[in-house]
Amino acid sequence: MDKLQRILDLIAGDPQADRAVPPTGFTARLTFLAAAAMAFLAVFALALSLATGRLADRWSAELAKTSTLRISAPAGQMDAQTAAALSVLETTPGVAEARALDDDEQRALLAPWFGADLPIETLPVPQLIEIIEDGDGFDPTGLRARLQAEVPGAVLDDHTRWREPLVEAASRLRLLGIVSMLLIAGATAAMITLAANAALAANAQVIRVMRLVGAQDIYIARAFVRRFTLRSFLGAAGGTLLGTFAVLLLPRADAAGGFLTGLGFQGWHWLLPLTIPVLAAAVAFFATRAAALRTLQEQS
Repeated sequence: MDKLQRILDLIAGDPQADRAVPPTGFTARLTFLAAAAMAFLAVFALALSLATGRLADRWSAELAKTSTLRISAPAGQMDAQTAAALSVLETTPGVAEARALDDDEQRALLAPWFGADLPIETLPVPQLIEIIEDGDGFDPTGLRARLQAEVPGAVLDDHTRWREPLVEAASRLRLLGIVSMLLIAGATAAMITLAANAALAANAQVIRVMRLVGAQDIYIARAFVRRFTLRSFLGAAGGTLLGTFAVLLLPRADAAGGFLTGLGFQGWHWLLPLTIPVLAAAVAFFATRAAALRTLQEQS
């Protein structure tokens, strides 16, 4: 109850103490605009962090349980080596399914580079076999040894060299988003501290008069904390609203899974931007309190 009462007192304020804080002017505009701008950037940093997390999970899930077997052989031996490879895969522990891609599927894979009208039947294109692992997976080293003995033209690609760099890159982008949010919080605290110090310096005479009539430093500091916290909250709320609206205008995620088309929020993640004004107010509260008490002590 005591904490709730202190919060209510902070919101309500004290008209006598509020005289020490300029209601308008440069510091008020600086605090509001700085909080709005940083909140706008924080929305995109949050969207970046969440989008890269989804991207890393999708890449890992799509590539983790699949492999590709590529068979390069003369035309007269292609069918025989394909059948031999499928026979080996059917008896390999950890392989749930293996199937050879038909001409249409292989043409679709090559279409982004060579066009949809590629005459694949007349070209020496390797035969691809899609391998789907079960829960335990298979031993790639042992499978390569068996294939080398029975299917000389087969090359196994377990997607490890593709999956690991992509997942690592997505994880680093997610870390970059988190670091960006921390930098935004630090920059917000610095701007608010500068604005609070300027307001305290501009009202030094009023503060001296309040001290003469018995006002304590914590009483004066509370007025600055209240004004700057509310300004930061309102500015951050406006910046968050604009940032969320801007994210809504971004292209939606498509079937191709492009990164820039999925940079947004999904599901309950749309509620996360609501925490940005609260966090901005908390940053402003502690930054202003520390700045006010330090400056008041220096002025005494």
